[in-house]
Amino acid sequence: MTDAYSYTDAYSRNLGWVTRDEQATLRKKTIAIAGMGGVGGVHLLTLTRLGISNFRIADFDEFGLVNFNRQAGAMMSTLAHPKAAVLAAMAKDINPEVTIEIFGEGVGPDNLDLFLDGADVYVDGLDFFAFAARQATFNACTRKGIPAVTAAPLGMGTAVVNFLPGAMSFEEYFQWGDHSDDEKALRFMVGLAPRMLQDYLADPSQVDLSTRRVSSTIMGCQLCAGAAATEVLKILLGRGNLKSAPHGYHFDAYRNKYVNTWRPWGNRNPIQRLMLIIGRRKLAAMRRGAKS
Repeated sequence: MTDAYSYTDAYSRNLGWVTRDEQATLRKKTIAIAGMGGVGGVHLLTLTRLGISNFRIADFDEFGLVNFNRQAGAMMSTLAHPKAAVLAAMAKDINPEVTIEIFGEGVGPDNLDLFLDGADVYVDGLDFFAFAARQATFNACTRKGIPAVTAAPLGMGTAVVNFLPGAMSFEEYFQWGDHSDDEKALRFMVGLAPRMLQDYLADPSQVDLSTRRVSSTIMGCQLCAGAAATEVLKILLGRGNLKSAPHGYHFDAYRNKYVNTWRPWGNRNPIQRLMLIIGRRKLAAMRRGAKS
């Protein structure tokens, strides 16, 4: 069937929203995506359908039943299969010409330079709790001057923040430093969604940060993919209203709300500091309730 494949035909319906020359530009670009789970997998497939033909992907995990509610590659036929290999095969089923380099051990200090080498954009698909890997990856992007996009699935919406060369870095915005994982989780959440639109959790007992169990929806992941791919397109083609941290935006489909976010100095902003204090108290109360 690959004999019937034609890149020109496969991506012809993109034309109009992009020019022929822009589609040719997208075809040549390389995107690095760490994490092939809830958002990472659908990022890969969405960007493949945009016509990007070169990827670096990283993930060390395998699919399980708990992934079925949201992860693009999670099916009965892929149970216990490596996520990165499954998603690579799905992308190649869309575009047989796509080039995908798989980092099956995930990302870390030993391979980040190789993983990011030659990448035009990094798209974050790491698990929410992958603090060390996320911190190291974004720091490497800053060091190497690689634009980085993060779109977080929050409830039934997405919060988007870009980190562009020469602008505020991930570390400057979130202020993670050497804080504990609990503090990093809180700072990540507050930094991503300063307006906290996702305040409609129906059963809070299903969330337990101590065991790293959080609720998720396919709607949030799908919205992330559309938003992140649009940011990638704007970065690669150099057009559109492209904003970088401390600017971001949050769209929530459940609440029918969209807000532009702006937090000068990131989590050092006085409003953010107040939110962090409130968040620490709520987290402590949740843990006291869990123990009782």
